Amino acid sequence: MILGVSQWLSDKLGWNVTYIRIAFVVSVLAFGTGLGLYLILWLVKALSK
Repeated sequence: MILGVSQWLSDKLGWNVTYIRIAFVVSVLAFGTGLGLYLILWLVKALSK
């Protein structure tokens, strides 16, 4: 939502953006790994343009 990663990822995978956002929130709250994954995907998105 902030950096556009969820929308970009849903376009790439063909999944519903809401499910991806929920997965990121759950992974941040439960495991703490979602933030790191979000930043890595943001870098991939930014470098792929």
